[in-house]
Amino acid sequence: MLVDYRMWVVAGAAVGAGYLAVSRPKQAEPVPEPVPTPLPAKVTFAEHVAPIIYKKCATCHRAGEVAPFSLTSYEDVRKRADMVALVTGSRQMPPWKTRPTDVSYQNDNHLSEQEVALIKNWADAGAPLGDAKKAPTPPPPAKDWAMGTPDLVVGMSKPFKLGAEGVDEYWNFVIDPQLKETVYVNGIDVKPGNKRVVHHVIAFLDKSGRSERLAHGPKARDGGYLTTGGGIGVMPSGSLGGWAPGVSGGRLPEGAGYRLDPGTKIVLQVHYNKSGKPEIDQTKLGLYFLKQPATTPARIAWLANPFINIPAGDNAVHFRQTVPVPVDATVYSVMPHMHKLGKAMKATAVFPDGSKKVLVDVDDWDFNWQLVYTFREPLHLPKGSKVVIEATYDNSSDNPHQPSDPPRNVRWGEATNDEMMLLVVSASFKGRWGFID
Repeated sequence: MLVDYRMWVVAGAAVGAGYLAVSRPKQAEPVPEPVPTPLPAKVTFAEHVAPIIYKKCATCHRAGEVAPFSLTSYEDVRKRADMVALVTGSRQMPPWKTRPTDVSYQNDNHLSEQEVALIKNWADAGAPLGDAKKAPTPPPPAKDWAMGTPDLVVGMSKPFKLGAEGVDEYWNFVIDPQLKETVYVNGIDVKPGNKRVVHHVIAFLDKSGRSERLAHGPKARDGGYLTTGGGIGVMPSGSLGGWAPGVSGGRLPEGAGYRLDPGTKIVLQVHYNKSGKPEIDQTKLGLYFLKQPATTPARIAWLANPFINIPAGDNAVHFRQTVPVPVDATVYSVMPHMHKLGKAMKATAVFPDGSKKVLVDVDDWDFNWQLVYTFREPLHLPKGSKVVIEATYDNSSDNPHQPSDPPRNVRWGEATNDEMMLLVVSASFKGRWGFID
């Protein structure tokens, strides 16, 4: 059985009064980066800028991917040099929200201060090419499936019709993978059917059957049902992960996998941005199975704090949650989740000896970039460790993403104008913990 977030709430409450605190946040200490080396006297595209753009930007900005234009040639980048310098300098691009932490990530997409300076220097100098022979090979067009042919491809049963205008919509498509026996999912990949409107995708699991009833309810059409964001309308049994622009398919370490039993439904939640004209989408999900039963079954844990209460008008409401880890755990990835009032979220592992490691530290939360941070090496949390989660919210009129006018008191809820304080953790556990089988 996958982890039910209510188990985490009980575990957190067990630490007593320290479970939840509301206060003004302390100013975060800056995390130092390596001391940059002096910039070259002449920065060129071929030697200095192309290696950065091809590695950190062209994963999305290439043929067959989600970005609206390619950055796979000198001319592509030259004609947008000032814009590239602007959005990299402001950290708007490439999408990578966590500051440097005590762990390293497989999918680290951030630019160092040195790289940002190289791009700006190059643009200011008129974007010179340099010696073209020294440029790296441009990345190829996107493959059909980044990790090869999946073991099973599932998806929406029929094309879904999206309206031209209006607010973003979250649609949930219930899929029966029609399994005859239990399998362990080691990795997933998502193929958006229409990248103009598919903002992100999450594959939830449902053993209860309640999602099927919603798929035939009053908010259902074209094989899906509508929710207001943040959830699927029922308590999920777990999740297989998700996709967002810039996120490629990925696998768990060898031997680790999410258990998927016959009868379990996959609820494919698709967040749609409307394009200004009617669109059609039919997104697919590729599953990659372990060839043998998992030696370390993986689970999705939902570290939730449903007791948040954010007063109207306050621009810096801070919550702190401590969750004990009563069994040995191996953590593969973390994903912070808040809504429109979120400003920052930080998660820190505290080991039994008192030492600490920051797992993720997002200091400029953006609801549009909810990324999964996959550790380069799995992190072992021995029994007796704790996970401390801190989150800050801005519920003032000055928040440009404020969904309510005037601001109102906000608590936990599914709607986008409600809030959440949630850390989604992919991990394996040694032994029983609460509701875990």
